[in-house]
Amino acid sequence: MTYHVTLDGETYEDARESFEWDVPDDYNAAHDLVGKHDDPKARIALFQAYPDGRRETYTFHDLDRLSDRVAAGLAALGVEEGDRVGVVLPQKPANPLTHLACWKLGAVSIPLSVLFGPDGLSYRLDDADAKVAVVDEAVLGAVDEAREACPALEHVVAVDADEGAGDHPFTSLREHDGSYDRAETGPDTPATVLYTSGSTGPPKGVLHGHALWLGHCPAFQMYFERDLSASVCWTPADWAWIGALGDLLFPAWHYGRPVLGYPMAGFDSGTAYSLLAEFGVTDAFLPPTAIRMLMDVDRPTERYDLDLKAVCSGGEPLTPEILDWAADELDGVAVNELYGQTEANLLVTNCRQWFPAQAGSMGKPVPGHDVAVVDPETGAVRETGEVGEIAVSRGDDPVVFQEYLNKPEKTAAARLEAADGRGDWHLTGDLGRQDEDGYLWFKARDDDLIVTAGYRVGPGEVESAILEHPKVEQVGVVGVPDETRGEVIKAVVQPVAGVPGDDALREELKQLVRDRLAKHEYPRLVEFRETLPQTTTGKIKRRELR
Repeated sequence: MTYHVTLDGETYEDARESFEWDVPDDYNAAHDLVGKHDDPKARIALFQAYPDGRRETYTFHDLDRLSDRVAAGLAALGVEEGDRVGVVLPQKPANPLTHLACWKLGAVSIPLSVLFGPDGLSYRLDDADAKVAVVDEAVLGAVDEAREACPALEHVVAVDADEGAGDHPFTSLREHDGSYDRAETGPDTPATVLYTSGSTGPPKGVLHGHALWLGHCPAFQMYFERDLSASVCWTPADWAWIGALGDLLFPAWHYGRPVLGYPMAGFDSGTAYSLLAEFGVTDAFLPPTAIRMLMDVDRPTERYDLDLKAVCSGGEPLTPEILDWAADELDGVAVNELYGQTEANLLVTNCRQWFPAQAGSMGKPVPGHDVAVVDPETGAVRETGEVGEIAVSRGDDPVVFQEYLNKPEKTAAARLEAADGRGDWHLTGDLGRQDEDGYLWFKARDDDLIVTAGYRVGPGEVESAILEHPKVEQVGVVGVPDETRGEVIKAVVQPVAGVPGDDALREELKQLVRDRLAKHEYPRLVEFRETLPQTTTGKIKRRELR
């Protein structure tokens, strides 16, 4: 099976009209990404770099062969079709190898960030009933602590850890000969569970089928300006998020293009520019916060030998200053905004070849995705220019999720019958409008989601962690504007009676969230108040706090 998603037509309108999803019935994500390519031994799939200066190169053949061995190793641990495997790894080869191995077995992989603490990991691993977790050395302690609350978790496989850490070293999986019966799969066979930020309660596990990554490919062609023949791709984003896996890594492999992997502990502009130059990166996915940090470096094209052709970015609107900087300081590199979410990603983007980017606009609907602004009560499409909820027709769209794990009522609430008979909408929870030229403009969330440095953070989980502190009576968490990060997390805290709100308590609360949830979820700002505004039912009025 050799299958490539292509956008035909000289114009955007031609591509929209002619595009159809024609996914093979026996589609398997692992075969599509690494197994199908011609001359796989000669095609570079992964340039792996490390902060200590080590460099490795993997061909598509290497990844296919190694993931066969990992699949056999997981099967030896008892992983079967439908079982779920946590992947708690940074940008290292073991990360995609584990995903590929799961899909070859018909198992379901669960990408999880190494930034999560014990509480963040235990909730997700337990909610997904993970049978095995493949874990980086840096988070083994957190996983060991989380494991107490995960009765289904039978095995922890340690990557790059000292001898004896975890239940098994990852190298032991790679020592298998790859002999096993590959599962029969199709586009809708469960393949991946991704967790939302939990903006309206605990994080939700979002189940997707094998064709998910394929569904990202039309947008990938658009925001990287369609010519992928010589592309080398990179993102500093964590390979635990759909934005890194779906916006860059797996679509690049669908097209047989190499990706750079580098486990960056924190974004550094000098390191980023050096990597771009060393590996000849042409196409990059950069969150807006990373772009703004790159803008602080003077004369980058004089200091670094760059081959950069296009940048895509999402999570928050791109400002005119970013587009102007790319035009002036990066010699006209295209910067294309994109839009999507965990439940339905890469629905909207830009493509300079077809239409100019408009600062602040997300772009136009990608071919293959029927996107509209609708009335969230009736399912009727709004008139041009009217604000409504951004929605996508479920139909046969491979990026639209199948269900929320263990939450049938939430799954049902995200669906709405279209008023014009075209089937069900998936409601994104985002408010926006569409102008007369077809551009979509984001207006607001219909909940309290916080977007900070590209991460989507739900306030509820942060509030729950802070409430564990014995000196806290009430807390409300909100996002406040920040020039570099877009928003930063702020906690407004009511201490228990008689407890002073001082710097010592402030630092304790910040560290508590860092340790228990994730390093990107801690409140950079903590304000103390005697009382917090509440509804008649006792809920904190976050809107008033903002």
